Parts: sequence; structure tokens; C-alpha cells
Amino acid sequence: MIFVTVGTHEQQFNRLIKEIDGLIRDEKITDTVFMQIGYSTYKPEYVQWANVISYEEMRKYEEVSDVIITHGGPATFMSVLSKGKTPIVVPRLKKFGEHINDHQLDFAQKVKARGYDILIVENVNTLLEAIDLAKYSVKTMISNTNHFNRDFKEVINDLAKEYKNEKGRNYVDAKDL
Repeated sequence: MIFVTVGTHEQQFNRLIKEIDGLIRDEKITDTVFMQIGYSTYKPEYVQWANVISYEEMRKYEEVSDVIITHGGPATFMSVLSKGKTPIVVPRLKKFGEHINDHQLDFAQKVKARGYDILIVENVNTLLEAIDLAKYSVKTMISNTNHFNRDFKEVINDLAKEYKNEKGRNYVDAKDL
């Protein structure tokens, strides 16, 4: 599932909403998609959407979605990061009448430069590529978590064996934990 949220800023974000609607229309996106479109004046034709959703609904969509596309509001994309997911951040830009300045782009670039795993999309024509990267990132993260857990159990088993050999105590296998 793909979740798109543009926040509640009072200016439209038609550029993003139109692009996603078109990708769905053209069957380039075949996932289930839900969009929170805020004050955008373009109304999607090919996807479920709402202007505004509750905080609880937003958190639910963040939990169940494989890909999350968000505006450049730091609270939103940092929330996605806190769930171990790679957000696709499409900053609102002044030149498109989406915000009063380009602070969302500036902030997102600084966050990325500090090593946070976010995908910044300035040109919505590259959105499909970013979606593919985000899907890959989720799969890699899950795979790495499983790998870490397996290695961690091996380390615990080795430590327990050493402890038993030194102290003559019973050995507990980490797989039993």
C-alpha cells in the first residue's frame, strides 16, 4: 500500500496529487493508494482520498503502508522514519504556489545530509523511481533485521557457552528465549 499525505497547510499541492493520480490512471502504480490531499484544488479521479484525516487515521496508514509519500513537513517525515520506513519527501516549493518559500526543501536536504534515510523528490516526474527505491529499502531493512537477529542469537549462544565452560553452569540456548 502507498500512503500520500500533504499535511494541512492552506496552500494547494496539486503538482503531487496530479502526478500520483496520473500514475494510477496509466497503471504505472498498481498498489492500493490512499491520499490525504489537504487544500489541493485538484480532486483525484483514480484513487481514494480525503482532504483531512485524523491523527489516528494517519498513524494507521503509516503503519500499514509499504511506501509513504509526504510533503516536507519535518514532523510528518520524521514520524515515518521513527517507524523504520524510508519516506519519500516531496517538498512544497514556492515557484508552484505551494508555500511561501522553499524552507521544506532546505530542511529536507539538511536532514538527508546528516545521514537520515529519506528520498527527496523535487521533480515529480521522478516519483515512480523513488517509489521503487522506497519499496527496495523496506525489503532490505526487513532482511537486515532478520540477519541482525540471527547473528545476535549466535553471539549470545557463544557467550553463554564460554560462561558455562568458565563457571561450570548450565547452558541456555538463545533459541529457547
